[in-house]
Amino acid sequence: MRAPEQAWQVLDSAEQVCSAATVAQAVNRIAAEITRALADDYPLVLSVMGGAVVFTGQLLPLLRFPLDYDYVHLTRYGNATTGGRIEWKVFPLEAVAGRVVLVVDDILDEGYTMAAIRARILAAGARRFCCAVFADKDIGRPKPVAADFVALTLPNRYVFGFGMDVKGAWRNLPAIYAVKEPC
Repeated sequence: MRAPEQAWQVLDSAEQVCSAATVAQAVNRIAAEITRALADDYPLVLSVMGGAVVFTGQLLPLLRFPLDYDYVHLTRYGNATTGGRIEWKVFPLEAVAGRVVLVVDDILDEGYTMAAIRARILAAGARRFCCAVFADKDIGRPKPVAADFVALTLPNRYVFGFGMDVKGAWRNLPAIYAVKEPC
């Protein structure tokens, strides 16, 4: 979406499904859960670009343990609203072999992207793989991977805000919205 008028139309017709206050509370809660689980592991935390950048940026300062940080970049969506073939752009420069690896992502939708990340991280020799997602979308069927840490469970709708986009726009919103009409 390149025209600001289109982006505003999508937001104006959307329904807020989680307020900014609810989002902030969920991030604080999941940070405490991750701290309890991984405080003794000195994990490598990998953020999935670009959707997880907002969640990661707010989560990392709340984690009360030493960690290393890097990122992965792959996509199934691009600027589309439906997933396609997985395209790897960047694998972490930081060595994963022998490490506990925590992958942080914005949303666990169908689970194919996270399953591909898990397979590649484990194939690279990680001692243990964990994932934290801001949102786990309730799609009504099993997924190939389950998140270890979930901030919020969202309905099976096209959602955006807090790192999640709609055709490239609105990652910067502090609340979560659902598209009312097909976009």
